[in-house]
Amino acid sequence: MKNFFSFSVIGLLIILFLIVFLWHKIFVTIYAGEAGILFERFSGTIVDKIYSEGFYYIMPWDIMMQYNVRIQERKHEFEVLTKQGLHINIKLSIRFKPEYNMLGIIHKEIGPNYIVSVVVPEVESVVRRYFGQFDDEEIYTSKGAILQKIVNESTEQLAQKFIILDDLIVRKIDFPKSVQKAIENKITEFHKFKAYEYKLAREHQELERKRVEAEGIKIYKDTISKNITDNYLKWAGIEATKELAKSNNAKVIVIGAGEGGLPIILGEQ
Repeated sequence: MKNFFSFSVIGLLIILFLIVFLWHKIFVTIYAGEAGILFERFSGTIVDKIYSEGFYYIMPWDIMMQYNVRIQERKHEFEVLTKQGLHINIKLSIRFKPEYNMLGIIHKEIGPNYIVSVVVPEVESVVRRYFGQFDDEEIYTSKGAILQKIVNESTEQLAQKFIILDDLIVRKIDFPKSVQKAIENKITEFHKFKAYEYKLAREHQELERKRVEAEGIKIYKDTISKNITDNYLKWAGIEATKELAKSNNAKVIVIGAGEGGLPIILGEQ
């Protein structure tokens, strides 16, 4: 009986020792913002079950691989060649996250190092391809449009690997100083030329406006000179005299000399 009790105690102690020793292999905690994929030693990766945050126990010979499913940021710096063979240094910030429901496939086909093996190379490849299609000045002046194309294609490429591209930010593009200065001077001269063109167009419009105005004044004067005859002036004078004569105030009328003389009507003064 004593021997049995002794063996039981020893066995229990061994079991407790094994549990303590293998604790981190048996009991797994998946924290907030994480998800787990279970690899079973004798059957392989379970691709159709995602372990959400919580506490789990597994066989000590199996492996629970934990993935960060929040949006992550990876900064990357590299050189690209333009269409003219110019070396440009680019600094990027890649924001991404794995597609939650496809974590099992990602783990089985790509692995936990998918950032290095897929995310960065895919984005870098797209950036190199697009920057190689443009010359230096186009890149300098059209960075926004080029970046949008890069984002669109990078999104498609990563989606095929079950990775969601949240955003792609170009933090800095470094041109050689001599090239940057030459491009800036060219852009400055171009804007000066456009300003000069605008000034010439404005002066031409002002000249046209004055010409039209002068023609209008000439037409007006010609029309007035044709319509104001002696008879019209006499009639207008008579009408004015009649209106003044209707006034209640005392007045003196002086008749002008000659046949065409018009009367002058004066008040009491």
